[in-house]
Amino acid sequence: MENEKLMTWDLEALYSDTAVWEKDFAELQTLAEKFYSFKGHLADSPEQLKAAIEAGDELERLAEKLYTYAHLRSDEDTSIGKNRARVDRISARLAALSEYDSWFDPEIMAIPDARMAELLNAPELAFYRRSLEELLREKPHTLSEAEERLIGTLSDVLGSSDEVFSTLNDTDMEFGRVRNSEGRLVPLTHGSWHTFMEEKSREVRRKAFHQLYRQYRKHRNTLAATLDGTVKRHVAMAKIRKYPSALQASLAGENIPQDIYDNLIAAVRKNLPALSEYFSLRKQILKVDDLDMYDLYAPLAADCESKCSFDEAKGLLEKAFEPLGGEYLDLMQNAWSQRWVDAPCRKGKRSGAYSGGCYDSYPYILLSYNNTLSDAFTLAHEMGHSMHSAFSRANQHYHYAGYEIFVAEVASTCNELLLADHLLKQHKDDRLFRASLCARLADDIRATVYRQTMFAEFEKIIHEDSAEGMPLTADHLCERYYQLNADYHGGVKADKDIELEWARIPHFYYNFYVYKYATGMAAALKLSRGLLKGENGAQERYLAFLKAGGSKDVLDILRDAGVDLATPQPVDDALKFFKETVDELRMLLHE
Repeated sequence: MENEKLMTWDLEALYSDTAVWEKDFAELQTLAEKFYSFKGHLADSPEQLKAAIEAGDELERLAEKLYTYAHLRSDEDTSIGKNRARVDRISARLAALSEYDSWFDPEIMAIPDARMAELLNAPELAFYRRSLEELLREKPHTLSEAEERLIGTLSDVLGSSDEVFSTLNDTDMEFGRVRNSEGRLVPLTHGSWHTFMEEKSREVRRKAFHQLYRQYRKHRNTLAATLDGTVKRHVAMAKIRKYPSALQASLAGENIPQDIYDNLIAAVRKNLPALSEYFSLRKQILKVDDLDMYDLYAPLAADCESKCSFDEAKGLLEKAFEPLGGEYLDLMQNAWSQRWVDAPCRKGKRSGAYSGGCYDSYPYILLSYNNTLSDAFTLAHEMGHSMHSAFSRANQHYHYAGYEIFVAEVASTCNELLLADHLLKQHKDDRLFRASLCARLADDIRATVYRQTMFAEFEKIIHEDSAEGMPLTADHLCERYYQLNADYHGGVKADKDIELEWARIPHFYYNFYVYKYATGMAAALKLSRGLLKGENGAQERYLAFLKAGGSKDVLDILRDAGVDLATPQPVDDALKFFKETVDELRMLLHE
């Protein structure tokens, strides 16, 4: 029982009990009114504007703390009504309080240019100049105060399709049980899905695949409606804010040129032959007449054991991350001693894995740990996010501690690559194990660069379809997705059920998020190779990257670390590394 407790997170470190949460919840109104008192006075003086920014930060900081506790507690078991109700309460309260903060951006935008230049040059505002200039960059897309207040008030309602999807996908859908290759009936859940897909038995994989998608087929029209509602929201908000497209509206917040998005898709499509070669190798090694979608995670080195307990994973991570240095390893010890991680599998637990938290909490990690090496890689991935957050919060003021999502996947993916390299070095003489690791590494790149780019292209397509007035019906989404999946999976004879994969991907509700996995992998490969080679200054540059938070534009932060994503080189190098990994895998398997 003690070991089980150590595998769960400690949310009492955030709020000792719900009474304390309720006290802070009541304090929100006071802080909102304090912030609102500055309305109409932002241009009065630099001191007044500084005080207003600080009051806004104080309100936002407490709101994040309240929401963090509510959603983490709910994600432990989404079927517990009182915890779900707490999330709804804080979400509704924040929407109701929007009238107290929706005035700020329009008032900043309304300040005459000459007066704003005076304020920006005032020494009192030197610290906040960067964030003010970022805000002014959005001036052409900021609405009037009344319009911003209206949108803020409707934010909870506008996000209802996302909530419906989450509730249906995580709580209401039941997938039954599947008999595994050992003869045991095991519940088929989001958490156990990859375990079934990594089964040695093709029949088990096939049965689990069809059993899962039977449920999605039953709910296909509802799920199409929820995705359609979310996409329509993205498209409508882009039009309201005068952006050319939903994609450009999404990229604007991080100041990312659309060329980076489009060039990623073009580069990956150019390199699809390398992916087809990998599928051909899989087909040959698995000895199947036709490779199917449920064969893509099957172990290629069938005699290689891939079990890994949670304690073993902790030890692996500590060894694998030695290239990051003592400062990194010392801070990571807090993850175990302070209980950042919630690892056990249980019914009702939110699906997937994530790192979450706020400035005043631990950088918590949620995953469903099934004692496989794949789960150890997931833990390494989420630990990358959490360590990025921990370093950023320790080295940046609250105002600049939040890093952009664009760079978030760099730290997490770098951790996975370091773990893979450590395991390869640890098993130099074990050909089967090395083959298994090479297959895992190749498939990680496949899933992170190729697959996520396919997802990114699907998002772009359906948002363009919606903008042109096409209803995103289940039939339309299935047709689009099936064709795109075929384009990216040359050499795979895909079962028709794969047309429904769009229905179970929560990231399609995140507004053009997934492409960042691919660019993140490209950056992580560049950084990890430098760390492993012991390049002069690589460790210092990497830690500086983790500590930077949001103190600079994301592309500049990465340039400082040694990665220029404005050029095609990082993506080209990543796909070259993929091909080299597949070549090594072919050699190991054919020996």
